[in-house]
Amino acid sequence: MSDVEPRIRAAWQEWLNALGSDPEAAIAAAQVYGALSSDGRDAWLTALEEDGPSLGVPKVALYAPLLSVEVDPARIERIRRGMESDGPVVSMRHTVALRGVARDKSRIAALIAPLYADFVQVLWCSYRTHTGFDWVRLDSIQRAASAPRAGDRAEGIVLEATPLKLVVEELALAILAQRRRGHEIPDSMVGFANLFDAKIDADTGS
Repeated sequence: MSDVEPRIRAAWQEWLNALGSDPEAAIAAAQVYGALSSDGRDAWLTALEEDGPSLGVPKVALYAPLLSVEVDPARIERIRRGMESDGPVVSMRHTVALRGVARDKSRIAALIAPLYADFVQVLWCSYRTHTGFDWVRLDSIQRAASAPRAGDRAEGIVLEATPLKLVVEELALAILAQRRRGHEIPDSMVGFANLFDAKIDADTGS
């Protein structure tokens, strides 16, 4: 944004700084970005890449609101790279797992990972450990107060608090089953891949 009038650039950077602590600013960022054209979104990401390093704001705070509305694969990858430039977003230490088991033994799991301030991201998976995934969905940013909790239902299945290690082991098995069928890990799971990598490497002997 080197060619932008200084007062406009200052206002832009002030708004970016607000993303680190103001939930309303994050929601507004997603709405404004979502309304932009393709060229406008590219310009937004370029501006973040230029101005982000000079701000005292976690990169996940700058990029996570955008991921919630982006659908273009190339820009999604660009956003993910920006989010992870400070290090992995999802940590085993702080991620919470919920899981429910249907009568046919299929499973639905929700992994809730803190992002920053009052926000979390939620990875939803419907899977079978020996055949892979029925569907996967990532809610890339939402208020912690609205995140799923034990006792909630998903597709009629009651979710229960479950040790994260157990759910990670089951999902790693589903990933391996998915690959045996010739399918890669669903794109929505990429941000959580560090949770599964060690388990998958151990299971495959690599």
